[in-house]
Amino acid sequence: MFRIGLGTDIHKLERGKKLILGGIKIPSEFGAIGHSDADALIHALTDAILGAVAAGDIGTHFPDSDPRWKDADSMVFLDRAIEILKEKLYRIVNVDSVITLEKPKLKPFIPQIKSNLARALGIDESCISVKAKTSEGLDSIGAGLAIKVDVIVLLYHAERETEHFE
Repeated sequence: MFRIGLGTDIHKLERGKKLILGGIKIPSEFGAIGHSDADALIHALTDAILGAVAAGDIGTHFPDSDPRWKDADSMVFLDRAIEILKEKLYRIVNVDSVITLEKPKLKPFIPQIKSNLARALGIDESCISVKAKTSEGLDSIGAGLAIKVDVIVLLYHAERETEHFE
């Protein structure tokens, strides 16, 4: 009846690139490099959903070898994962995410990111956690060379919800 999915994504950072997280453009001198728009939060969330319903991963559905996905808006990937989730009759209970990035500080952008994710997922913002961490100057993230995002989702099967919720 319940399923848990884990998604993780890491991207190199480069000066002059856009930094997009949760579909929101974040002002930054450094942005993520990727085949699509490199939205590491959406990539990790998409993988978490696909994993929870045992439907492969983002690379299975949107391979970086396919030119159709070059510079694509990652929200397209999330939309497809949500379609698959609904086809399998699952619903999202909650989302918990950790963005690890040395700078910029993300706290001012978290409400907008949560709002955008809630709208995309069709759930209340109170069911979404977005946390921002640094690597305290350690490793490639701490050196400002990369961004990493981890996401966990909890799902329940809509047809079986009355079995445990009554």
